[in-house]
Amino acid sequence: MTAIFRPGLELCGILYEEAVRPLLDEVYPGMPYTAARIGSGSEVLGFDTERSPDHEWGPRLQLLLRPEHAAAYASDLSRLLAERLPKEVRGWPTNFAPPGERVQVMTPTAGPVNHRIDVVGTADWLGGALGFDPLDGPVGLLDWLATPGQRLLEVVSGAVYHDGLGGLTAARAALSWYPDDVWRYLLACQWQRISQEEAFVGRTAEVGDDLGSRVVAARLARELMRLCLLLARRYAPYGKWLGTAFGRLPEAAPIAALLRASLAADWPSERGRALAEACSLAGAWQNRLDVCNEVDPSVRRYHGRPFPVVHAERFTAALRDAVTDPAVRAMPPVGGIDQFVDSTDALGDLSGCRALVRAALGLTGEG
Repeated sequence: MTAIFRPGLELCGILYEEAVRPLLDEVYPGMPYTAARIGSGSEVLGFDTERSPDHEWGPRLQLLLRPEHAAAYASDLSRLLAERLPKEVRGWPTNFAPPGERVQVMTPTAGPVNHRIDVVGTADWLGGALGFDPLDGPVGLLDWLATPGQRLLEVVSGAVYHDGLGGLTAARAALSWYPDDVWRYLLACQWQRISQEEAFVGRTAEVGDDLGSRVVAARLARELMRLCLLLARRYAPYGKWLGTAFGRLPEAAPIAALLRASLAADWPSERGRALAEACSLAGAWQNRLDVCNEVDPSVRRYHGRPFPVVHAERFTAALRDAVTDPAVRAMPPVGGIDQFVDSTDALGDLSGCRALVRAALGLTGEG
């Protein structure tokens, strides 16, 4: 049988409906559980393509249980799935090899299936994915700011095929977006990042550093894309999918055109002008959201120098003035972990992220 590519979330849903659900109904009748495809993987974000099956893609699930059921049945259930799952779903193997490795590939087998169905307690899975359990009381300031956007995105995206426990649905609702004052703070910090370098596109070119000017323009384009995702109330994915996520924002289309023009420009004046106009459009977008007092988004000179900018720090100030939560108002303009840490390894260390945010923002405790 030739396997035809289909979106991974669809394939995982077939695995649940045709194989996992009937088995659970037979062997564990009446046991409440949640079945979903969330967590890591391009298919969770809806970004998978025909290239994706070459690794870490295929018929997979998270099977979440109550703590007492996870302790009593997880091992036996995982073994049962290995013995009784079909060898393939719609032509795609349910067996992954090599077993136990970080990266695995679908591989046909005649024996037990080394499946990728995670059988675990709901709180354990959420804690491992986020570094905290959103069902264990309100989500605190440290939780919001220390959790990489990619991790939040992995929980609120994907598909829930059955939520007999209700916890995952509640967790996804609690994490659907930042509280308003945290959102304003993150927007303010993102504008602050832009303000720190927006004049450098022209200044570097003025001293003959064309490569440096292009690098700064690319850095600012990235920051502006991340700003647009914040404006659209979308968690930003990690670098591989940032452009894809940004490109799917209907409001961002004219900004994307200007960013492409900026990065393609050979003349530094054109490069800087297109970038400044893109920032201006983002400023007008923010004004339409009514999250703070309006700021004139028009392009202007950088003080007395002939470099086009919007003086992005003005948007930072307006947003900070609109924050009412005293704890958020008191924080320095550093932002969330994604805004001041750019190391994949560091962002993958969730306990380290929490320690870094505590230190950088002066936060104490767990809230």
